[in-house]
Amino acid sequence: MKKRTHYELLQSGAGYYTALIGMGLLIVAGLAATWYMEHYGHIVTGMSNEIVWGMPHVFAVFMIVAASGVLNVASIGTVFGKAPYKPLGRLSAVMAAAVLAGGLMILVLDLGRPDRLIVAMTKYNFKSIFAWNIYLYNGFFAVVLLYLYTQLSSKAGVRRFYKPAGTLAFVWRLILTTGTGSIFGWLVARQAYDLAIFAPMFIALSFSFGLAVFILLMVALMRGDDRAVGHELVARMGRLLGVFVASAAYFTIVWMLTDLYAAEHRSAVAYLFASGNIYSWLYWVGFIGLGTIAPLLLVFSNSARSSHAPVITAALLVILGGMALMYFIIIGGQSYPLVLFPGMEESSSFNDGMIASYAPSLPEILLGLGGVAVAVTITLVAAKTLHILPTTLADAEVDPHLAAEAEGAGLKKAA
Repeated sequence: MKKRTHYELLQSGAGYYTALIGMGLLIVAGLAATWYMEHYGHIVTGMSNEIVWGMPHVFAVFMIVAASGVLNVASIGTVFGKAPYKPLGRLSAVMAAAVLAGGLMILVLDLGRPDRLIVAMTKYNFKSIFAWNIYLYNGFFAVVLLYLYTQLSSKAGVRRFYKPAGTLAFVWRLILTTGTGSIFGWLVARQAYDLAIFAPMFIALSFSFGLAVFILLMVALMRGDDRAVGHELVARMGRLLGVFVASAAYFTIVWMLTDLYAAEHRSAVAYLFASGNIYSWLYWVGFIGLGTIAPLLLVFSNSARSSHAPVITAALLVILGGMALMYFIIIGGQSYPLVLFPGMEESSSFNDGMIASYAPSLPEILLGLGGVAVAVTITLVAAKTLHILPTTLADAEVDPHLAAEAEGAGLKKAA
């Protein structure tokens, strides 16, 4: 017999208000950093004429990609009918919108002139992938809110649209991540980018980043409110995370091999992947070592079935490895000089043909952390005001097979 999931509001304990205060301080620090950079100009940052996307973009792109993957948790339950994931649909939808909002806040505040966003919203250049993404981001919010409404509504007429809304959300998140990856894939001026594989690669990355973020926040919310979280559920999510992590690493390897095969990209890929600079270390040690191999060993270990610690540690490492990869792609790709005249060497007072240097400044990092704090704050407030958090995620409550086993064991013991 199918059990009905019950939801309760997050309790207002000391831990809840401590978390809100901590996130509030980070938001204030991010806003102060924005004012500082806008007042004194980007000369106070590590950015330059060569590297115009700095550390804020690393945070922002990671969060935008992760937001799409966070929503995938709800899609697994709605679209693919996996029972253990169905109670997580509401939390997944809210968290996806929250993470995207935090990422977009960083992007807007990193423009230097945030008021110029009005121009981007009223005058569209449809030859630009950036203009397309404005529609994709707004559409994502609309689709997710519609999906959430069908889950929260008590009206049968509304709830019957639950699966179609979930299917639409699943398709839209794939389109959204394709658009984000295409920003780099269609940037023909940069030798490190300019490949169609960036679109499917970013989709694979979204699966791993999003699930890692969801696992951490879900366990933190449930444990912080003294609600049960089943070991088998977390272990199941950990194994799925392992599949996503391996898939993401596979696409980055294909990216490297494709660039090696293309003569015009060969020097750029050698610089990024094999020159021994900071970017090579970030990829091989940060992303492959800490962000791929270590999580795979953790989530497929025997201890992952009896303890949350290996999966939680793996999720944290995936996030750190993902940030390293975003830094590798965004900063490393810009640091390699533009090829203005193919087949020729050029130099000028503007450092044409020279490797660009970059070091993130404190204001840039604070702005990025402020965006993360916005996402966490939205999730906390939503969990306190909306019925999105299950009362329990014990294995016997969320998995029909485990519930049947537990019931059978009880009857056998009684007999």
